[in-house]
Amino acid sequence: MPLADRFLTVRRDVHSREVLARGGDPEAHSILERSGFVPVVRLHETYHRLPVGLDEAEEKRLATRAVARLRAVKYGVDTDNAFDTEMREPHYLPLGSSIAHLAERIRDATTSDEVADALTELTASHDGVPIALGEVLAATAAFYQDLGQPPDPHTAKRLQYLAEHRLAVLWSDLAHMRNDLADRHQDHPQRRACTAEAGPDEREASAVCACPPPPPRLTTTPVAAPAAPAHTRR
Repeated sequence: MPLADRFLTVRRDVHSREVLARGGDPEAHSILERSGFVPVVRLHETYHRLPVGLDEAEEKRLATRAVARLRAVKYGVDTDNAFDTEMREPHYLPLGSSIAHLAERIRDATTSDEVADALTELTASHDGVPIALGEVLAATAAFYQDLGQPPDPHTAKRLQYLAEHRLAVLWSDLAHMRNDLADRHQDHPQRRACTAEAGPDEREASAVCACPPPPPRLTTTPVAAPAAPAHTRR
């Protein structure tokens, strides 16, 4: 990680009078967003701002809290005197880290049973992650439905569509894969548990591990959100 990514500025802009945060890496951006900041993506820059419509006291509270949280995990923060603080908030792992742990379990898995066990947390029909996410989408849709602005009913329908169609397809596919792996009881041909021991045909006395290299870590490329279905447009 570049050292520059460990530094941020949180200042009130002299021209717009907005409270802006610049710099940092994705973890810092996540802390800012959990502290109330809104990401702004420009062609050559991504930064964060506080929401519009806040009074100065609330802006100070949110900015000061962000500084405290960032410094608690050793980010360097250059800030206005109004937002400076010696306070350090305890840092707790976010909810998403529990889901990311499933990916680590799958990367370390050597058998189909181990992967099926990890995927069960995603595919459980009563309290799996997609089921819970569907409840969040439905609750948000209900909130938008009667919020009062002209686009709000359309937003509610869009959320309902995502929950009922896109999320349902994701859950169905994952459940099919989980059940397939649960029936296989198969060792992965390119993976095995590391014993930290040399193989029986190893001649070098210094050798301590004959395991193959770990599989490459695959990353996904973000894609644009799908367009709203035609029948929901006004």
